[in-house]
Amino acid sequence: MDCKITIDNFEGPLDLLLHLIKQSDIDIADISILEITKQYLAYIEEQEKMNLNIASEYLVMAATLIEMKSHILLPRRKQEDEEEVEEDPREALISRLIEYKKYKEMTKSFRELEEERNTIYTKLPEDLKGFQDSNMTYDGDVDLCDLLTAFQNFLNRKNLEKPLATKVTKKELSVSKRNNEIRNLLKQKKKVEFEELFEVYNKEYVVVTFLSILDLAKKQELKITQDTNFSKIYIMAKDGVQDE
Repeated sequence: MDCKITIDNFEGPLDLLLHLIKQSDIDIADISILEITKQYLAYIEEQEKMNLNIASEYLVMAATLIEMKSHILLPRRKQEDEEEVEEDPREALISRLIEYKKYKEMTKSFRELEEERNTIYTKLPEDLKGFQDSNMTYDGDVDLCDLLTAFQNFLNRKNLEKPLATKVTKKELSVSKRNNEIRNLLKQKKKVEFEELFEVYNKEYVVVTFLSILDLAKKQELKITQDTNFSKIYIMAKDGVQDE
């Protein structure tokens, strides 16, 4: 059984004409008005047989093609005083098809760029100096620079600097929500390694998690410890921490 292609598969009458031209394996500049009109009307008639509603724009193009066909078939008597040269309807149609094809190809390129852009997550640079104050609790000579270095090493190992092969969704992860998740985790485990907090490896999750660690440290809700220089960094909850 042959596959039926309906008008719904096309973006307009010019799109349908391009399909018929491609199907006939001919160049746009070499189209025959008589042949393309025959194919177009046959296609419209086939859709009507299938009881499909035909959009008015397709019927307008059908009328235009019939008119162009009549100009070709009917002889014209050239008057002696005729000075203006009438525009060749075939050339006008070819010009419209060429322009439409260009826009269609551009649209495809833009769509591909859009899909590529959807695989990239971006965030404006953020000043972290606000997290460097006397209220933050560090043990074992750990400071913000040590934490940033550990974070960068983690990113390098997970190779998160490269665009991810996933689409970014509209779902947002807030710092406050991540704060509560970290609080609950620390209640269960009391002490976790810094990298254990990054359970999901996408940029949005990693960035929000790191900001949550800094935020909780600033609020005096957790301690950041390191036994020796360059050793693993651990996160611990301070006593009396409650969910918000």
